[in-house]
Amino acid sequence: MVSIVQAISLTKQVLSGDLPLVILHDVSFEVKTGESLAIVGASGSGKSTLLGLLAGLDVPSSGNVLLNGTSLFDLDEDGRARLRGELAGFVFQSFQLLPALNALENVMLPLELRGDADARQRAAEALQLVGLSPRAHHLPKHLSGGEQQRVALARAFVTRPKVLFADEPTGNLDAATGSQVIELMLELNRSQGTTLILVTHDEALARRCAKQLRLSAGQVVEKI
Repeated sequence: MVSIVQAISLTKQVLSGDLPLVILHDVSFEVKTGESLAIVGASGSGKSTLLGLLAGLDVPSSGNVLLNGTSLFDLDEDGRARLRGELAGFVFQSFQLLPALNALENVMLPLELRGDADARQRAAEALQLVGLSPRAHHLPKHLSGGEQQRVALARAFVTRPKVLFADEPTGNLDAATGSQVIELMLELNRSQGTTLILVTHDEALARRCAKQLRLSAGQVVEKI
């Protein structure tokens, strides 16, 4: 299988007062197309920073990321945004739905921004896939946390991304609801062949993924 994501000697360093603080140090690995990878580790180990670098949402101090063979950090910010729009979907702990748009409109948004003519039909199909067709015209404030995360999942998958980045996708959900969301995410990974890269503190969830990458103090200490 071809590698869709390659991290090459990623290092991220910031200033803390006058002193350098190393958040990530010399992190290298690759993820094959269609695989699922869990990035695990204690709070402050650099998990979310690493995910942001893999998606080109942040810039490393040194190193590089190849996303589907393209060097992310040879591109400017607009170029990275275009590449993300073509290849990636995102699910966050905080859902990040637009409060003034109903569920269907939230899912339509990335398609409309891309200029797709069939945005409404595809968004409706995506909501059906996550079992939320009856809630399509409800605003986020009228949806439960689990329902909001399922809308976020539908929005992430509606563009048929090659890779889905998820940052603590069950962090704001109770155990039962979180389990349902994870089942959906893994099923979409299997059925659509979308590569799944997620950050989680949930060891049981991490074991459901094909691969695990464990960070400690910004360094890779284990690859499974």
